[in-house]
Amino acid sequence: MGPVTKAPNFGVFCYLTIELTGLYALFLCLGVGLSTLEQKLTEMVSAPVEALGFEFVGLEFVRGRTSTLRIFIDSEEGITVDDCADVSHQVSAVLDVEDPISVIYNLEISSPGMERPLFTIAHYERFMGEEVALSLRIAMQNRRRWQGIIKAVDGEMITVTVDGKDEVFALGNIQKANLVPHF
Repeated sequence: MGPVTKAPNFGVFCYLTIELTGLYALFLCLGVGLSTLEQKLTEMVSAPVEALGFEFVGLEFVRGRTSTLRIFIDSEEGITVDDCADVSHQVSAVLDVEDPISVIYNLEISSPGMERPLFTIAHYERFMGEEVALSLRIAMQNRRRWQGIIKAVDGEMITVTVDGKDEVFALGNIQKANLVPHF
């Protein structure tokens, strides 16, 4: 089974916050259809990517005047321009047959790069101890943007140390996450 997208197709997800008082507050959020298209696209394109011998890292669909479907691939040897072209050819063939996107879009195939996006629980586990920048779907403590060190992963909950304090985030509430490179 390939990676899953961050948000549930439907259902309820929750997250905890630790306030200054030390009390835990539980927030429940109904997540109906948050990433149906991304989930469908993941199911469609992960197999062709993996059949070519690459890791399917994840994807993002950015809507705009000209929308963009960005697919991230990786391998132990790294990714070349020719690798991206090969994957683009295979994925384009699948998308042309299935035609899941109703608007005009550009297809981009990319390596994750230094600011690697994190999509799955396995990604957070792999990069434990690394710095991450998070954007949340629903604000916690009046903040949607957080940056800190990935400390722990427990089920669908990610603990990040921010300014010396542990904050717990539900994977389903993370809209976007990227590693923060240090030079």
